[in-house]
Amino acid sequence: MTDREIFERYKEQVYYFCYYLMKNQADAEDTCQEVFVKVILADRSKVRNLKSWILRIASNECNSVLKRRKAGLMKEVSNYLLSRAQDSNPVEERLNRRETKKELQGLYSKLPDKIRMVVVLRFINDLTVPEISKVMNIPEGTANFRSAGGYSFGYPNSNRRTRFA
Repeated sequence: MTDREIFERYKEQVYYFCYYLMKNQADAEDTCQEVFVKVILADRSKVRNLKSWILRIASNECNSVLKRRKAGLMKEVSNYLLSRAQDSNPVEERLNRRETKKELQGLYSKLPDKIRMVVVLRFINDLTVPEISKVMNIPEGTANFRSAGGYSFGYPNSNRRTRFA
């Protein structure tokens, strides 16, 4: 796979992943650019799962930026959930989606960073627990626990589970 093909295939996933973690369009774009510079310059000959490897680079890059960023500079969560809706939806359905988005943004913004990262990987990027484990360099049990933490955070008094995307 050429560098261009890799970029075209993974640019949106990496951008949205960075955007959800960074909560800032400019930071997400800068981080996404850094990720692809590293991907292009790296030796990919021994990489088995390209998507997991790229998202791991994105994870590390986001963590580096977040460590340098001051806590008071965080901004609102992206408009990604609505962007996936089709333009042909009825007005009522759009209003329901907006209300749901606002509720999810509120819940999402309250998640601790470690759990938020797992939730983004699991429900936005559709990674499995073993893939999340590799991307974040954590045991599968920890990834599973954090994923469950994301579920229970939204529904503290029930076993109800839902997808965020």
